[in-house]
Amino acid sequence: MSHVEFPLAPELAVSAWLNTPTPLSLEDFRGKPLLIYVFQMLCPACISHGLPQLARVANTFGDDIAIMGLHSVFEHHGVMGPEALQAFVHEYRLRFPIAIDRPAGRIPETMARWGFQGTPTLVLLDADGRVRMQHLGVLEDMKLGKAIGTLLLQDALLAGEVNRPETSDSGLSAGSGPDLCDDRHCQQ
Repeated sequence: MSHVEFPLAPELAVSAWLNTPTPLSLEDFRGKPLLIYVFQMLCPACISHGLPQLARVANTFGDDIAIMGLHSVFEHHGVMGPEALQAFVHEYRLRFPIAIDRPAGRIPETMARWGFQGTPTLVLLDADGRVRMQHLGVLEDMKLGKAIGTLLLQDALLAGEVNRPETSDSGLSAGSGPDLCDDRHCQQ
């Protein structure tokens, strides 16, 4: 079995934070998976898909996963400043911490450092701060849920919180099989 080494996420370049009393770093999120939502408040897909998806992730996974936003402005700079973003966060009732990517010309610093190609972008870090997924555009809920569930299971296995299920030669979990089920029901 080969071991895949995932890259450690570079630190964020942040000019300000919203929804947190003190500035944060990626180190502050260690210990559980972190979903970073990279967005612009005038990005149609961010508003119609990304923000509702984050609410569904929060409702589904609760405290098992951390969520943060990164407002990374690469267009319409004049109308997407910090004051407009504060109003946007208030109106959309966003409660998770939101970092404002440090401006550095047309492309903000974190966007350039991480190689983001646009918004919305989802980045999933594992509990050790390693990049496990980076996706530009709309991502189906089931695919995102699978990625998050996989990370949570891997963390639980590594921590010894769950055991790998025993399987029979057929690949089915031990104790189940075709002899226990028919067209009408399955027995325990």
